[in-house]
Amino acid sequence: MTAMTSSIEQLAAQIPNGAKIAVPPDYSGVAMALTRALLRRGVRDLHVVCVPVSGLQAELLIGAGCVATLETSAITLGEYGPAHRFINGLRKNAFRMMDATCPAVHAAIQAGGKGLPFMPLRGIIGSDLLKSRPDWMVIDNPFSSEKDPIVLLPAIRPDFAVFHAPFADRNGNVFIGRRRELVAMAHASAASLVTVEEVRDIDLLASEETAAGTLTAAYIGGIAEAPRGAWPLRLWDIYPEDEAHLRQYTEMARSDEGFERYLDLFVREQRAAE
Repeated sequence: MTAMTSSIEQLAAQIPNGAKIAVPPDYSGVAMALTRALLRRGVRDLHVVCVPVSGLQAELLIGAGCVATLETSAITLGEYGPAHRFINGLRKNAFRMMDATCPAVHAAIQAGGKGLPFMPLRGIIGSDLLKSRPDWMVIDNPFSSEKDPIVLLPAIRPDFAVFHAPFADRNGNVFIGRRRELVAMAHASAASLVTVEEVRDIDLLASEETAAGTLTAAYIGGIAEAPRGAWPLRLWDIYPEDEAHLRQYTEMARSDEGFERYLDLFVREQRAAE
């Protein structure tokens, strides 16, 4: 076991009220068990940066009143239906919405990871996004002899990157495979808090084959073992999403009362598969 290993509750306790956290899309490895621990703890005023989108994780945090600011290009439950708590929160102005695009989020995260104050990006000029993002700046390309406007995006520097992965090694290195958005999140953040299916008594950096898909311990602020920690979402090709549960959530989340009942059943009473 690595000395960095802790319980899910101890990992959740590292995230204070008001923290800025970066979370990945559903297909990369979402720390759902850790999210439920945050809900049980009653965390508040989070600034959630979705890299670049989110689904059930953001839904739960928004519905439970944990989010003060949401920075994302989309919140979607896909084929399971509308993201009811997100839509309800927007209508009630329950949080500050920082609308973005997928390339914009990725570019700003990369700037944070490189230690740059901003990142230029094309493709936004002419859209309505510039009206709602006063922090995005349009300048003339200083290297062009002709008029060439370009958008500057301020770097995103989260306090924590939060995600779930298949395994870590005894030294605190985490295997993330080809999920490069997790690398960008970790590089931009002050620390990464990671749940894993298991901690293995191996050294991931000892082999070229595994080292290429490994996030080194230098970026890790804490690890907790959480078997099926992405449930009810899928984890890569290791286990599928729980379709029945996601349909149940979407139906229950239609109303405030139904959502509270969902929290009682699957978060507060810890009946989830964690």
